[in-house]
Amino acid sequence: MVQQSIQTTELRNQLLHSYETTRMMTNTLVEPLETEDYTIQSIPDVSPPKWHMAHTTWFFETFILKEYSESYRSFHEEFDYLFNSYYESVGSFFPRHSRGLLSRPSIDKVRRYRKDIDEEITRLINEADEAILIEIADLIEIGLHHEQQHQELLMTDIKYNFSINPLKPIYRELDSIETAKASPIEWLSFEGGLVETGINEGNGFSFDNERPVHKVWLEPFELASRTVTNGEYLAFIEDGGYKRAEFWLSDGWSTVKNQAWEAPLHWENKDGEWYNFTLHGLVPINKEEPVTHISYYEAEAYASWAGKRLPTEAEWEVAVRDQPIEGNFVEDGVYHPVASVKKGEGQLQKAYGDVWEWTKSPYMPYPGNKPLDGALGEYNAKFMSSQMILRGGSCVTSQSHIRPSYRNFFAPDKRWQFTGIRLAGDVE
Repeated sequence: MVQQSIQTTELRNQLLHSYETTRMMTNTLVEPLETEDYTIQSIPDVSPPKWHMAHTTWFFETFILKEYSESYRSFHEEFDYLFNSYYESVGSFFPRHSRGLLSRPSIDKVRRYRKDIDEEITRLINEADEAILIEIADLIEIGLHHEQQHQELLMTDIKYNFSINPLKPIYRELDSIETAKASPIEWLSFEGGLVETGINEGNGFSFDNERPVHKVWLEPFELASRTVTNGEYLAFIEDGGYKRAEFWLSDGWSTVKNQAWEAPLHWENKDGEWYNFTLHGLVPINKEEPVTHISYYEAEAYASWAGKRLPTEAEWEVAVRDQPIEGNFVEDGVYHPVASVKKGEGQLQKAYGDVWEWTKSPYMPYPGNKPLDGALGEYNAKFMSSQMILRGGSCVTSQSHIRPSYRNFFAPDKRWQFTGIRLAGDVE
């Protein structure tokens, strides 16, 4: 009984620490914002910062407090409608594309909402009996990883909102940024064969779309030691990459013409010189940094131009699974990709952080995959259509959030995330 009591106390302390740390990170990320910044939604893909702050709070309120705290009373009944994102089984929700039209609730009220729910969750963790504590522990963990996903969206949405402003607002000044020269690309060979990918429940936290472990056959392949740089992508542009249909998928070429793409998102050409809008302001392109804000269509076209291809998600996972989870993450406070520096012969560089790496794999369920029961079954499964897989995390991903089996996904034309390219090839 003593040992059991110790384990329960450790679980409480662990949950309290993780909850406080994750929720505090959101508060830290919005510190540089002015009041007016919290309501902006410049395109339907992005959401206002105050919506992210409220929605992540609604998640804890809806799936934990309303289910497990008998004394809890709703902070505001209409918040169920305003801050539900897409959970049809929970109820109706305010249209995503109109979130930026809501001046109320004010950011002050959203902060009070967060504070109220934080106090209630803390009380529940401290007072729940052992059986309830064990039951809510998994839900709290999902809620914290959900908040980390929204922290990343928060940063990319702020960046996009700022980017359309002619004043080019600076989110945060940066004293200096790493300016090392990118190391030459090496091609690392992998034997392939019958391999296992994915993760089983019980081996640390994972989302349901990462499960289960399953077998995949891989032909021998090679993977670039680092991601493509701005300088290398600029060569594609200067070779007419955006004007030559032979490199593009049909849908991609239609998108290029319809959207008048000429370069990655956030690039601007001023008097023949390329500039890049960053969260630190508009700066000249650094040719050594990883290229980012690239759609799947652009990644595929670049790979075709380079005489290579994108990796499959299974190839990527097999290649990086023994790499330490190190890199440039949101905790570093840079919020921008930095150049890859060689760390040894025949080694992958920066498998994690900096930029999400597009793969050529569509977002589909693994063999034997089973979504979560109840409303949380909507978290991933219903989006398994018309999306492509990305791996590895970015400069605004939390280091504690990423792992080799993590599957991110976006539609092939989306490029407001920190997305980039690592090339692959076949081995004869």
